[in-house]
Amino acid sequence: MVSTESAEVLRLNNELRDAWLADPNYTFDDMRRIFEEWLARIVIPPEATFAKVDCGGVSCIWADAPGADPERVVMHCHSGGYLLGSAHGYRSFGGYLSAASGCRVLLVGYRLAPENPWPAGVNDGVAAFRWLEAEGYDPAKIAICGDSGGGGLILAALQKMRDEGGAMPACGIAISPLADFARTGASYKENADRDPLVNEDFLAALGAAYCGEMDRRHPGLSPLYGNWAGLPPLLILAGEIEMMRDDGKQCVDAAKLAGVDATYHEGQGMAHIWTLFADRLPEAREGVALIGDFVRKHMAG
Repeated sequence: MVSTESAEVLRLNNELRDAWLADPNYTFDDMRRIFEEWLARIVIPPEATFAKVDCGGVSCIWADAPGADPERVVMHCHSGGYLLGSAHGYRSFGGYLSAASGCRVLLVGYRLAPENPWPAGVNDGVAAFRWLEAEGYDPAKIAICGDSGGGGLILAALQKMRDEGGAMPACGIAISPLADFARTGASYKENADRDPLVNEDFLAALGAAYCGEMDRRHPGLSPLYGNWAGLPPLLILAGEIEMMRDDGKQCVDAAKLAGVDATYHEGQGMAHIWTLFADRLPEAREGVALIGDFVRKHMAG
């Protein structure tokens, strides 16, 4: 049974979708502004601290909860369908994730499409991880995480890092990942009228802007179709009523088939990226705690 607070979160999701659809002439810059204003309504934990950092040309923000281990890092790539969002807008989530995991959180300000088409964002995710490694952080004490577009991004980045050789992070976490631009999962139809945030028109616009003329099943764009062998342990979360639910399910199935230690968690009654609302939603706090436990389990030492 869902919490009473979930009704407020559903309302906030509806408000964002309605704002995006309010004017058919809105540009991506307009949608970005609306998204940042919406993210600003999520309360930042007052005890968390934040600091900007240049990670080898990638603009990032450190988020630290009191007592966070300075030698352990969760690197997080924000949501926004590869087109919207920012590290700044994710400070609240970073603060809660730092507290739950006991790690510093590096919020990655990766480049956005369509101005910076694929593979710019994925390359930035890899570059941020390699920067951490060059700064002396032990890869066995780094986790990489992302939600929505950022979730798909980190899965693609993991596959790219594996192909390039070198160290890999201790584990990976993807929340509501956008990992299949071909949209083959049954949830795209089953939840079309249940998802309060994402709809078919929005997904089509994202696909056109990010993928262009490329094959929607290209593994760099849609990591579901990539090679999963050799990846670190994965935790993938998805909301029961979101259209992209089956992206997460199918990724876990593909990873397991390749021999990866992969775990799927479904938020019952939850919508897309519900974990963002840890300031007010019990299910979000439970999801962030689950991520924190997963990170603690798989990090060295």
